[in-house]
Amino acid sequence: MSSVPGGKPLPVRKPLPYRRVTVLGAAGGIGQPLSMLLKLNPLVSKLSLYDIAGTPGVATDLSHINTRTEVHGFAGDDQLKDALKDADLVIIPAGVPRKPGMTRDELFDINAGIVKKLVQAIAKHCPFALINMISNPVNSTVPIAAEVLKVEGTYDHTRLFGVTTLDVVRARTFYAKAKNLPIEDVDVPVVGGHAGKTILPLFSQATPQVPLSKEEVEELTRKTQDGGTEVVQAKAGKGSATLSMAYAAALFAESCLKAMNGEPNIIGCAYVGSSVTDYPFFASKVELGKHGMVKALELGPISKYEQTCLDEMKDELMGSIDKGVAYVHNTESEKIIESLK
Repeated sequence: MSSVPGGKPLPVRKPLPYRRVTVLGAAGGIGQPLSMLLKLNPLVSKLSLYDIAGTPGVATDLSHINTRTEVHGFAGDDQLKDALKDADLVIIPAGVPRKPGMTRDELFDINAGIVKKLVQAIAKHCPFALINMISNPVNSTVPIAAEVLKVEGTYDHTRLFGVTTLDVVRARTFYAKAKNLPIEDVDVPVVGGHAGKTILPLFSQATPQVPLSKEEVEELTRKTQDGGTEVVQAKAGKGSATLSMAYAAALFAESCLKAMNGEPNIIGCAYVGSSVTDYPFFASKVELGKHGMVKALELGPISKYEQTCLDEMKDELMGSIDKGVAYVHNTESEKIIESLK
């Protein structure tokens, strides 16, 4: 035990567990600020940054920051294996962002293939890692990841998370601003999915609880649902919600790492495979533990308006889920047919 001159002995700090985090898509608009936030997090021991190009430069830049986290850059298909080696947590912001005028189908077609390839590599090289999926459309990419992992024989629904924390961050911000509340004291659970009307902030369960008029609830709900579109329009086609998404992803990653390290009572919202509703995938509060999700929490009492919104999202959410599942099975069937030619 060390001490200061003339003072009391200083307590010996318990060393933090060695945790390896990999970011797939680390050179992109979300990946770079997310990687910086992870470099600043003392819970991250080793940070592996992967992208098709550019990551050695990002890694070198970040490595000059004086924190305990080791940073390594990997680029190209032949280095994906090394980027994933021994990872405890894999975060996937890879893919293209939504641009003005881009349809969801167009976004899906590009990102689905990227996600499938990366998740296949995870199944092979770090099958027990927790996966935090950021790549949009999350309502479909999480089901894609689940089906890929099933094909590879490594699926465990407690280790796969769609990161919906940005919806929570927005709901907290808008609620606090609307009611002049200290932002650090505010929490608003957000359930459903991670696109448009599938995003359902439960202001009836917000803390602290402040009366809201029907018009205020509807406006805050709409603003939370349209947050991504607002940023895309404000950036005039030159970007999407990269910085706020990076912040939100870093928050959820920290929750995962704290839970892995044995910290109790870690609760957050995420889009997961669960039986909380009739949907095979649904965003709700989840309890995190050493090996992933301990359980998805029940919705609890919700308002009549929230129940209506929940009912109205059904077709869109199930359509997105079914589309993700079908994509994997269709591409696997094509692969089998091609092999028989």
